Amino acid sequence: MDALDASKLLNEELYSRQLYVLGSPAMQKIRGARVLLSGLQGLGAEVAKNLVLMGVGSLTLHDPHPTCWSDLAAQFLLSEQDLERSRAEASQEPLAQLNRDVKVIMHTGDITEDLLLDFQVVVLTAAKLEEQLKVGTLCHKHGVCFLAADTRGLVGQLFCDFGENFTVQDPTEAEPLTAAIQHISQGSPGVLTLRKGANTHCFCDGDLVTFSGIEGMVELNDCAPRSIHVREDGSLEIGDTATFSRYLRGGAITEVKRPKTVRHKSLHTALLQPHVVAQNPQEVHRAHCLHQAIRALHKFEHLHGRPPQPWDPVDAETVVGLAQDLEPLKWTEEEQLEQPLDEALVRTVALSSAGVLSPMVAMLGAVAAQEVLKAISRTFMPLDQWLYFDALDCLPEDGELLPSPEDCSPRGSRYDGQIAVFGADFQEKLSRQHYLLVGAGAIGCELLKGFALVGLGAGNSGRLTVADMDHIELSNLSRQFLFRSQDIGRPKAEVAAAAAQGLNPDLQVIPLTYPLDPTTEDIYGDNFFSCVDGVAAALDSFQARRYVAARCTHYLKPLLEAGTLGTRGSAKVFVPHVTEAYRAPASAAASEDTSYPFCTVRYFPSTAEHTLQWARNEFEGLFRLSAETINHHQQAHSSLTDMDGAQTLTLLKSVFGVLRQRPQNWQDCVAWALGHWELCFHYGIKQLLRHLPPNKVLEDETPFWSGPKRCPQPLEFDTNQDTHLLYIWAAANLYAQMHGLPDSRDSTALRELLKLLRQPDPQQMVPIFPSNPELASASAEFGPEQLKELNKALEVWSTGPPLKPLMFEKDDDSNFHVDFVAAAASLRCQNYGIPPVNRAQSKLIVGQIIPAIATTTAAVAGLVILELYKVVGGPRPRSAFRHSYLHLAENYFIRYMPFAPAIQMFHHLKWTCWDRLKVSAGQPERTLESLLAHLQEQHGLRVRMLLHHPALLYSARWSPEKQAQCLPLRVTELVQRVTGQKPTPGPRVLVLQLSCEDEEEDTAFPPLHYEL
Repeated sequence: MDALDASKLLNEELYSRQLYVLGSPAMQKIRGARVLLSGLQGLGAEVAKNLVLMGVGSLTLHDPHPTCWSDLAAQFLLSEQDLERSRAEASQEPLAQLNRDVKVIMHTGDITEDLLLDFQVVVLTAAKLEEQLKVGTLCHKHGVCFLAADTRGLVGQLFCDFGENFTVQDPTEAEPLTAAIQHISQGSPGVLTLRKGANTHCFCDGDLVTFSGIEGMVELNDCAPRSIHVREDGSLEIGDTATFSRYLRGGAITEVKRPKTVRHKSLHTALLQPHVVAQNPQEVHRAHCLHQAIRALHKFEHLHGRPPQPWDPVDAETVVGLAQDLEPLKWTEEEQLEQPLDEALVRTVALSSAGVLSPMVAMLGAVAAQEVLKAISRTFMPLDQWLYFDALDCLPEDGELLPSPEDCSPRGSRYDGQIAVFGADFQEKLSRQHYLLVGAGAIGCELLKGFALVGLGAGNSGRLTVADMDHIELSNLSRQFLFRSQDIGRPKAEVAAAAAQGLNPDLQVIPLTYPLDPTTEDIYGDNFFSCVDGVAAALDSFQARRYVAARCTHYLKPLLEAGTLGTRGSAKVFVPHVTEAYRAPASAAASEDTSYPFCTVRYFPSTAEHTLQWARNEFEGLFRLSAETINHHQQAHSSLTDMDGAQTLTLLKSVFGVLRQRPQNWQDCVAWALGHWELCFHYGIKQLLRHLPPNKVLEDETPFWSGPKRCPQPLEFDTNQDTHLLYIWAAANLYAQMHGLPDSRDSTALRELLKLLRQPDPQQMVPIFPSNPELASASAEFGPEQLKELNKALEVWSTGPPLKPLMFEKDDDSNFHVDFVAAAASLRCQNYGIPPVNRAQSKLIVGQIIPAIATTTAAVAGLVILELYKVVGGPRPRSAFRHSYLHLAENYFIRYMPFAPAIQMFHHLKWTCWDRLKVSAGQPERTLESLLAHLQEQHGLRVRMLLHHPALLYSARWSPEKQAQCLPLRVTELVQRVTGQKPTPGPRVLVLQLSCEDEEEDTAFPPLHYEL
C-alpha cells in the first residue's frame, strides 16, 4: 500500500507545497543532485538560499574573497563581524542551518576541469568574463549544465547553457489534460465523444492520450499513447477500435506530455549570437543594448582594474565608447544584427552600475535557482539562453534629481552598495519610514529580509510593524527561511521580527499577533494608521487582501502587494491619487468560496471535486460533529427529541452504526468501519437505485440518469483491494482516536482481521434521505421507536469519558485524516464511474493548499521592493510605477504601468476611489438636518439615503413624522440609536455612505468622512 508509506528519501511534509509544483520524480532528482556555486556576494547568497531551501542534495560553495562593507547591502548571510572573512567560509554555516537535509560544503582551491566533473550544475555569480568563458567552455565540453549570473546596479543578467542535446521530460507546469468520456464508437477510426462540459477545445490535433476506467472497451485502458484528431464538433478520432469490445460506460481520456529537446550554444558562441528572452521586438532591442553594456563594463574593468565609479560621468562616457567599439552582435555566424546602440541606456547603466541592490539580487537569484532546478530535474523549459532584467525605472525621471558622485561615495556603511545607486540622502529617507507588513509567511519573510537589507525603518524615527496571527508549521520551513525547526509552534510575527533584527541590528521591528480584520479595528485604527507611511501585504487569501486594501484606501496609504501560485507570481503597487486601487479578480474571489449543491454532492456527483467534498463532509460529520453532539447531551444530561432534526439523528445513527455499545477495542472500531463502508458504497447505493432505478424516465421521456447525472453501481467489499483496505484502516483509526482507544498501524493484521469479521446486517444500515423532490418517497422518518433506540444508544455512549472531536489537519500525514478523505472520495468515484484523483491531488483540493516554491516567493518580494524605492523616493508620475507578472516555468516576465484611477462625475463633481467628502462635526456637534443642508449648499447634493455601513440613518422616502424624529438628532446620537452601539473613543472619523437624487445607476459617491 504505497499511499500509506512515506518516502524514506524525501520529507514530504517539509517539501509538501513544493511537491505540488515539481512532482515527486523531480524532487527525488533534486535531493540527489550536486551543485557548485562560485561567488557568494548578494546574488550568490540568494541562489544558495533558494537551492538549500528547495532541498538540493549537496551545494559546494566557492568564494575565497574577503567580505567588505558593500556586500552587506544584499548578502543577508554576512554581518559586520564577518568583515575580512572569506565569503564562502562565513556563509557556510548560516546556509546549512536553513535545511539540515542539504550538505553545504566549502571548496577553497581553484576551479579546475577535474573539479567540474563532480557536479551536474555549475553556477558562477559576479564572475569576470574571462572566468565565465573558461568555466563555461569546460562545462559545455563535458556536458555539465552551466549558468552565469550577475547584477550591475539596476540591471541583471543570466545565461544558461545546458548543452547541445538537453531533453526536458516535463516541459510545462500545467497538469495533463483529462476529461470524462461519454461514448466511444467501434470503427476505424473510433470516435470518442466527451461528456458535456468537458474541455473539448483544449485537446489539439496530434496530442498523445491514454485512457483509464473504461467499462466495456477495456482494451483502451492503460494502452500505449495514441495520437488523436479533433473533429469540427469537438469529438476525437482515436485510431482503430473496430475489433474492440463495445463501449459501456465511464472512463477518462488523459493527455500524455511529450518531451522536448533543447540545443544550447556555448557561452563563447552565445556572447556574439545572443538568444534573449523577450516578449516583443522592443524588448529584444533593449536586451541587446543591455548585453553590449555589460560587455563594455567587463572591458572597462579589464582595462582599468576597477568598476566605474558611482555616477561618474567620465567613466560612464568611457563605457559608452567601449560599447560602440565592440564587435557587432549577429543573428547567425554570417548574418549581422542591424540595430543601433541606445547610448543613453548604456550611459545610465554605467552610471548606476557600481551598486549592489537587495531586490535585484533577490529577483535574479530566484530565476537562476529555478534554472538550476530545471537542469537537475529536466522539469520545465530552460531559458533560451540570455535573460536581461532591468529596473532603471527606479531612477528619477527628472535628470536633475539624479544623485551626484559625492552623494554616492562609500561611507563604510552596510548600505554602501545601495548608496552607490541612490545616494545617501535617499538612504536617510528609507531609514525614517514606518511600514506595516501584513503576513509573515513565505513572501512576508522575504520582504522582511529585503526591508532589513535596504534599511527600511532602521533609523531612530523609523520602524516596521509585522502583523500575523499564525504559528509556524513544519511545511513552512522549505520557503519561510527566517524560521528554523526549533521555531515550530511559535508565532510567526515574533520569530520573523527577531530574525529580521538579526539581519540588521539597527532595524526597529514590532511584532503583532492580532489579525488585521474588522474585529481588530480598535488596534489597527486611526491612531495606528496615522503613523504608518505605507503597507506591504503578503497574504494568501483574497478576502484578507481586499480588507487590507480597503484600509489603505480609507487612510490614503500606498499598498505594495504580492502573491504566488506555483511558479507564477505577481507584484503590484497602488499609490493614492496616482494609480487605481486594489481590486481582487472576480474569478479568484469566486474560487475561494467554491461550494456545490447538497444533492449534487450527496447523490449525483459528476466530478472528483464533488466526491472530495462529500468525503470531507463525511469526516466532519462522523468524527467531529457527532462527538460534539454526544458530548453536549452527556454534559446536559438530556435526551434526543424529534426537535433535534433528521440531520442530527442521522449523524448519530451513522456513528453508532452496527455497534450496540460503545467500542471497547480495535476490533470494535474495525467492525464499525466495515459496516459504514457497506452503508456508503454498497447498501446505500442499492437503496438509491431502488428509488431511482437505472431505467427511470422523466415526464419528457428523457432518461433520469443522463447528462451530468451518472448512474452509480454498488461496490463489493474486497480485502485485496488497496483502496477498500485503506478506507477501513483510516476510518477505524479515526473512530478509535475519537473514542480514546489505541489505534493500529499494522495493515497486514487488519487484512486478516477483516477475513474473520461477519458482513454487517443491512437492516442496521438504513440511510436517511433528506427532503428532495426526487427522493421524497425514500425519506425515512424518525418515529418514536427509532428515537427510543437512538436514546438508548446515546445513554450507552455517554457512560464513558467525553469523546474527542477530531479537527481536520491536512499537514500531518500520520493522522489518517487525508487518508480517509482520499480513500472515501476514490471509492465514491468508483461508484459513479468518475476518474479519481490521487492522494496528493486529494490533499491539495481538500486542504485548499496553494502550491508554492521558494524561487517565486523570492522573485516577487524583490519586485515589490523595487516599487518601494519609487514610493519612498517621493512624488512620481504613474509612468514610473510597474505591476509585474512572471511565470518561471514558462520563462515569461512582464512589467507594465498600472491603470489610472477611474474618474466618476456627477453634475459639477469629479472624483476617484481615492477621494472623499469631508465634513467637520463642529462644536457643538451638528445635527442630521445640518449635515444634509451642508451637503446641498456646499456640493449641490440632495441626499436620498444616508448609511453607516449597512445601517440606514436617513431616507428621503420616510414619512414626515419619521424624518421629524431623526433630523434634530446629532449625527453620532443618530448612529448610536440606529446601530445600538456606542461610539468607541478611538475613531476620529465616522464613515458614511450616501446616494443622491438624479444619480445614475452605476454612480458610487465617495465616502463621506464625518470628522469628529
